[in-house]
Amino acid sequence: MTIIEELRENRLLFDGAMGTMLQKMGLPVGLEPEYFNLSHPETITQIHQEYVSAGADVVTTNTFQANRGKLKQDELPAIIQAAVKLARAAQPKYVAYDMGPIGQLMAPMGTLSFDQAYEMFQEQAVLAEKSGADVVVVETMSDLLETKAAILAIKENTNLPIFCTMTFQEDGRTFVGTDPVTAVLTLQSLEIDAVGVNCSLGPNELLPIVEEILKFASIPVMVQANAGLPEMKDGQTYYSLTVAEYCSAVEKMLANGVRIVGGCCGTNPDFILKLRQLVDEVPAVAVSPKKVTAVTSGSQTVILNDGLHLIGERINPTGKNRLKEALRKKDISYVLKEGLKQIEAGADILDVNVGLPEIDEADMMQKVVQELQGIVTAPLQIDSVNIAAIETGARYYNGRPLINSVNGKAESMSEVFPIAKKYGAVVLGLTLDETGIPDTAEKRLAVAEKIIKTAASYGIPKEDVMIDPLVLTASAQQAQVQVTLDTIRLIREKLGVLTVAGLSNVSFGLPNREVLNGAFLAVAVGAGLNAPIVNPLSEFLMQMVQSLKVINNQDRDAADYIAKSQHLTLTNHQSNTSVEIEQGRENDLKSLILKGQKEDTPSLTKQLLERMTPLEIVNQYFIPALDEVGSKFEQGMLFLPQLMQSAEAVQRSQEVLKQYFDAHGQESESKGKILLATVQGDIHDIGKNIVKMVLENYGFEVIDLGKDVPIATVIDTLKEQKIPLAGLSALMTTTVQNMKATIEAAKEANLETKFMVGGAVLNEEYREFVGADYYAKDALSSVTIAQEFFSDRK
Repeated sequence: MTIIEELRENRLLFDGAMGTMLQKMGLPVGLEPEYFNLSHPETITQIHQEYVSAGADVVTTNTFQANRGKLKQDELPAIIQAAVKLARAAQPKYVAYDMGPIGQLMAPMGTLSFDQAYEMFQEQAVLAEKSGADVVVVETMSDLLETKAAILAIKENTNLPIFCTMTFQEDGRTFVGTDPVTAVLTLQSLEIDAVGVNCSLGPNELLPIVEEILKFASIPVMVQANAGLPEMKDGQTYYSLTVAEYCSAVEKMLANGVRIVGGCCGTNPDFILKLRQLVDEVPAVAVSPKKVTAVTSGSQTVILNDGLHLIGERINPTGKNRLKEALRKKDISYVLKEGLKQIEAGADILDVNVGLPEIDEADMMQKVVQELQGIVTAPLQIDSVNIAAIETGARYYNGRPLINSVNGKAESMSEVFPIAKKYGAVVLGLTLDETGIPDTAEKRLAVAEKIIKTAASYGIPKEDVMIDPLVLTASAQQAQVQVTLDTIRLIREKLGVLTVAGLSNVSFGLPNREVLNGAFLAVAVGAGLNAPIVNPLSEFLMQMVQSLKVINNQDRDAADYIAKSQHLTLTNHQSNTSVEIEQGRENDLKSLILKGQKEDTPSLTKQLLERMTPLEIVNQYFIPALDEVGSKFEQGMLFLPQLMQSAEAVQRSQEVLKQYFDAHGQESESKGKILLATVQGDIHDIGKNIVKMVLENYGFEVIDLGKDVPIATVIDTLKEQKIPLAGLSALMTTTVQNMKATIEAAKEANLETKFMVGGAVLNEEYREFVGADYYAKDALSSVTIAQEFFSDRK
């Protein structure tokens, strides 16, 4: 029986932590544990055997960091083959290959490209299958795009089933901002076999997250929680939850419908033994997940069943000469501005069409999608008649896109549906076929039925299909406008699927187009239209939308309508001033930084240097913008991708200031010199790199020693450069000891350097244990610490 067949009939019990057991066995810290597959094979097998004896159905290979970014590439085959062999030797029912994150930020936040990540995951997946693994567990993931790269690498190169779990923080989102609903809707659309959460927090803290996942999960849900959060006791890491406390929370998860359980950090065979009892005794529960029509970005879900939602139409070159010019010149900055303006105006989804005959549309689609999703959180609609462009956009998209479009022609459906199925997209069907656009609502309904039926044959359920009844022009085909409205009504009543329609077509060739568009919108919404494609920069149209949301009870207590109306009244009273302010804000450096428009900040900085000093620019623009970004980040209004884009926007402006100083024979004024290093034995430096960028944004000089830095190197650098403040980073509990040793070495060398420490496992208790002076919970905290530290030294 395969593991998937087993899962259909029974719940599965995974093993517990590997690191906890390795420490218990006394293996040395600071060395990648994957090497123990070769140097201490008997110990690894013993750990697996203890979990099997405790009742685990599945043991997980010791391969969490087995990628070429962390281990030597020529050693990977031997390490992975040994890992699977050692797990198999324990004679479990099934062996799961453990695939963890690469440990680098994905572009555009970082430098790791989608294709590079794909190749690294592909290498592991192929070796795992050849070595005899039964399933791949993609676990402890924070970035949906990286997770998607892993899933595609496994699916396209092996026949292995895929279980996938993400790791969430106390705010209910992953490190880069993905919430549970977005995670489950996106990942299950990629046709994995189980989805869930691991690591993160204790099982009690994970309960609300698991409940959110269960609401929408159409596939089995998997949970492997930590035994609480790590604490220090007598110089050792320990987890405070008892077996009974842990299993009490897991019992609630099983009772809610979780199908796969096990343990993560801090758990051991004692936990698995009790979980075995629970799995055998707690009755299995059938779940009834919500069926919704939803699209996602990396950090946001738009559930289109919930009222009226707007698709912004302005990233489409048809009739837009300025956009055509930008696409020809590969001026991505202009395209990003169009996207940002539409989001600010109220668009829920952005249409992305870059189709010009004289450009490589697939290549441009990839560039625009990648850059756009770095600065906006709204989902995107991939819009093209070019099949290569559709597939490229869907492949590199971070989330679950809406594909525009397919139609009732056999050729169109055979080309588009496989792409929508593979990449888990919602697809938009146009009511036309080989005969053209039908002239009656009943005939258009028949085309819609054909699209939905054919989609189902590709495994695409009807909730993942939306229908566009096609809006024709009132100027040339006036009678057909009513046909469109009748089609919307019939689709709602007969098919029960959602509808999309482009408003601007109805008024083409007529005067006063906004009024006609608004009237058609009102009537179409009354007929059942769910998602109009509109120009959100039309003030009149947006007033109509706000009014309609009050009428259909979407805007509760008319709160948004009242707020917008008050703003509108104020704007009308101060119309001339308002326009001037808006125009000024468009080119304001602070505004560009807030929006992450990194392509535009250098030129504006050069202009400002003609009338301002560098220090004035820093104090009037950089710092206020960064403070506002930081505040919004803390409040959960912005997420890591947007924070990084704003930081890079400042960084590019700072390069202009540096060139100015060089040209004028001056040196830029540093607010203080800070050393950063990921401690010896630890090769995770995502957090440190973010800290570096943000500190430099605020004017500090950063000496970055990189990752896995020997203690002697840290001490020598502190001595030679007389650095007063140092930041040490560690992700793994096993390397916290090296953090302590580094600080002790500095004291022994009689250095007066103060230390701040940070990393995923760090907290105030760990800070005290290692002897550091400050604990920085994130990059913004490090700025506050540095500002106060150097202020006190003046």
